[in-house]
Amino acid sequence: MSRIGKKPVLVPAGVKIALNPTTRTIEVTGPKGTVNATWRPEVTVAWTESEKKVLVSTDMAKLDEGNRRAYWGLTRALIQNMVEGVTKGYGKTLEINGVGWGAKVQGKEIVLSLGFADAIHLTLPLGLKVEVTNNQVKISGADKQAVGEFASRIRSQRKPEPYNGKGVKYLDEVIVRKQGKAFGS
Repeated sequence: MSRIGKKPVLVPAGVKIALNPTTRTIEVTGPKGTVNATWRPEVTVAWTESEKKVLVSTDMAKLDEGNRRAYWGLTRALIQNMVEGVTKGYGKTLEINGVGWGAKVQGKEIVLSLGFADAIHLTLPLGLKVEVTNNQVKISGADKQAVGEFASRIRSQRKPEPYNGKGVKYLDEVIVRKQGKAFGS
């Protein structure tokens, strides 16, 4: 059995769950927004209004076929992340290191100045909030995957390099610095 999959997802007050078993979709709505997902056909998702729980199950006779056990735990974890996202929200903070480098939000896009001849314009995904203060870019939203994906997309524009430490890095990321060449003797 899946240790994670068999646990029920507890839904706090103020969060609405909408299930559609025919299309295998779930919609979670809360104070921070709405998140949608589709689950795999190997698992079954049930919502009990009276107990405020979402139960994820699978056919136990076919448990060892393919990746059924992994999909069971994955589906439960994704639903748990959706519930947590619409109640608390998720966030990532990036730090831009470099002389004259920075970012600013203009309308529905973020403009990155990362030492290239032209600035980089990235369109903000729906449902995400981006704030820029000094050399930090804070991304927040209800969808954990969208927050992480957009943070990764910004970081990929100029990854941190190990010699001078210039580039875009996560705030809690540690860059292992290299010494470089030594001249003279």
